[in-house]
Amino acid sequence: MSLFQSFAINSSGMTAQRFRTDIIAENVANVTTTRTEDGDVYTRQVVTFEEKRTTALRHILNSTRGDFRGDGVKVTSVQEDTDTEYVVEYDPSHPDADEYGYVTYPNVNIVTEMTNLIDSSRSYEANATAFESSKSIASTGLNIGK
Repeated sequence: MSLFQSFAINSSGMTAQRFRTDIIAENVANVTTTRTEDGDVYTRQVVTFEEKRTTALRHILNSTRGDFRGDGVKVTSVQEDTDTEYVVEYDPSHPDADEYGYVTYPNVNIVTEMTNLIDSSRSYEANATAFESSKSIASTGLNIGK
């Protein structure tokens, strides 16, 4: 693996985790949004990652010999969380209450979002530490030649 490839891998990881943090912040900001521009309840967003480049067969064969070279990570999609149920509360005074007095709130759970935020920030920190280590190795290598 080349030195610059390690920089690219770590920077792609930091970029992906920063994007994930932005989506988590959007979810938290909309925890009480009962109506979007479309008139629907806000739905929690989930980020999906995948390897940056599709692995060709020769790379799979080389990986068995310890010669695999990764290319980092990329954001594949941002999808709505359709598996989690919306929160329904009785509040007949709310302007978005239905005819029975129930208000539908987003399917955002603050505890889940904070856990995801911690996970994202730790992943970002790990990539930043690896980037700094690569930078230190490069700097030390350049100083040896002096």
